[in-house]
Amino acid sequence: MKLLVSEYAAARLDDIWNYYATEASERVADRITKKIVDDIDWLVDHPRGGQYEPLLDHLKMGHRCKVSGNYKIIYRIINDLIFVSDIFDARQDPEKMVW
Repeated sequence: MKLLVSEYAAARLDDIWNYYATEASERVADRITKKIVDDIDWLVDHPRGGQYEPLLDHLKMGHRCKVSGNYKIIYRIINDLIFVSDIFDARQDPEKMVW
């Protein structure tokens, strides 16, 4: 399987790093974002390892999510491609989730 991370999801990862670097430390930011990146990489070998995302079910596009700490990695399987569309802080309003 191939992996594609959307520009939006990559920008969210940068936002997460910047937030923790400012509010905690760069070391904490590195640890949290490394965990998210490792979980994204895990999807290559386990594409169906994430559960279906019920909050996006109405779109009928087969969105899945992989939980990584306080974050949901939102993705879809399209043929032989894993497309990561969002990295969403699960503590936020679910209406902000991007598909």
